[in-house]
Amino acid sequence: MTTLHQLRCFLAAVEHGSFTGAAAALGYAQPSVSEQVRLLEQHLGAPLFRRAGRGLVPTEEAKALRPHAAAALAAVDDATRAVASVRQALTGTVRFGLFRTSRFYLGAELVADVLARHPGVRVELAGQNSAEVLTQMRRGGLEAALIALPVADEGLAVQPVMRDELIYLSAHPERVRRPVTPADLAAAPLVLPDVSWREEDSTRRMIAHSVQSAGLSLRPRVEVEDTETALEIAATGLADTITWRGVLHKLADRLPPQLGWVRLRPRLYETFAIVHRPADQLSLASRAVVEIAAARMRALDAALRR
Repeated sequence: MTTLHQLRCFLAAVEHGSFTGAAAALGYAQPSVSEQVRLLEQHLGAPLFRRAGRGLVPTEEAKALRPHAAAALAAVDDATRAVASVRQALTGTVRFGLFRTSRFYLGAELVADVLARHPGVRVELAGQNSAEVLTQMRRGGLEAALIALPVADEGLAVQPVMRDELIYLSAHPERVRRPVTPADLAAAPLVLPDVSWREEDSTRRMIAHSVQSAGLSLRPRVEVEDTETALEIAATGLADTITWRGVLHKLADRLPPQLGWVRLRPRLYETFAIVHRPADQLSLASRAVVEIAAARMRALDAALRR
């Protein structure tokens, strides 16, 4: 196999007319240069130089090879410069919005991916609730975000990346033996998160609408800010809760073992999307973070559909 090192030694020998001159120009030992040219000749099945005193005279085969060798090395140099240029461009700070529970989907994994691929980029993850994140987006405080749909803003690009199902969790086995209906939700002792955003939270509105469709009302026994606290309270048996299957998938064996889960009837789904300013307004670093976040979410979506 012809290598770039062989071509580099060959071109230096042509230019300087000797292996000694080529070795001095390249900073290699003379035997190393002559060995690389010998290997190249062996691969090509043709002599590339004739001895003329202490110098070298290129053969016709060498003359034919020379422009192609020079072009190959130039192409590699161009590619190296292009990659270096992109890596240099991927610097600066990217502010990416996340609603609180979405850290189970992205969070540390998103940061790890970005820093591994683009070490010059700084990442700031901000946000508590999809409604609040969307407000930050509209005010220009965030460049991109993961939020729950719908998004009523024609000025933003929207990429749906995951459809997740809401499920019911309880520490009481008898409560998760069959799908939970709207009437069950109305009567259940529930602990629900996002108390500060309950009027605007898309999940709260979806659950409340399901209960109201049965002519009933949603009255949680306990309300907290975050999903982790809701799960901890549900694990005590004092109240049941509702969360996404994706959260259970990411928590895996960290979920309290006494909690069981069951689907709702009818099933309720929420769609998450990456939203961002139009692509031509995004920096290269922001585009890179958007691509990584979207890929992560689509992989989780595929895992949940298996």
